[in-house]
Amino acid sequence: MAGKKVLVVSGKRKTAAARAVVKQGVGKVRVNMTPVEIYEPVIAREKIMEPLLQAGDAIWKQVDMNVKVIGGGYMGQAEAARMAIANALLKWTKSSHLRTVFTEYDRTMVAGDARSKEPKKFGGPGARAKEQKSYR
Repeated sequence: MAGKKVLVVSGKRKTAAARAVVKQGVGKVRVNMTPVEIYEPVIAREKIMEPLLQAGDAIWKQVDMNVKVIGGGYMGQAEAARMAIANALLKWTKSSHLRTVFTEYDRTMVAGDARSKEPKKFGGPGARAKEQKSYR
């Protein structure tokens, strides 16, 4: 029995985590079971489409991708999905040219951005702010 090639690739941004399952297909890309062409909001859709547009139709039209994203806000989810899609295309094609194209366009598509919110501490409303006090 010949096994079909299936890849599972992940991407993270802030508190959002995306998992992309890639297999041979006709170019269907779904994010949380929604086709990427009608994904809302529009700015998040454009962010998710960036690696696909950079790669070109010839590469991503031969694979189907199902991306599941959990956690974070809509923009963190979009950037996590974008990273998962870009890394999935890189793993699928094993192309060093595609890696340089992604890196020159935006390095965070290939290597993640580790920044996240600083945790809140006691004695105030946020990470650094403290409760004000008056002596009069």
